[in-house]
Amino acid sequence: VQLQASGGGLVQTGGSLRLSCAASGSIFSIDVMGWSRQAPGKQRELVATFSKSGGTTYADSVKGRFTISRDNAKNMVYLQMNSLKPEDTAVYYCLPVTNTGAAKWGQGTQVTVSS
Repeated sequence: VQLQASGGGLVQTGGSLRLSCAASGSIFSIDVMGWSRQAPGKQRELVATFSKSGGTTYADSVKGRFTISRDNAKNMVYLQMNSLKPEDTAVYYCLPVTNTGAAKWGQGTQVTVSS
């Protein structure tokens, strides 16, 4: 299964974006799906996860601003990002947090937040 993130772009501080992750096959077998980001010169950060049971986790840096959702029927994962800050600028990837061999990351989608 190949994952492909989309929906990134350039937005001003305080703006919103909705990222989408389309899977080429079923993600039902993957217990936990997530979104990760990497900014230039920084370590990769796991920002949000969504389990099959409906549980979610968020990095402290995005808590209260980002919302992850998952639609197994459509093989999609979403990341709603509100109140964006310049420090949210990064390439965002969707990934399998568990069952990591079940799906491959795509190229990611660039999010740029201008101050």
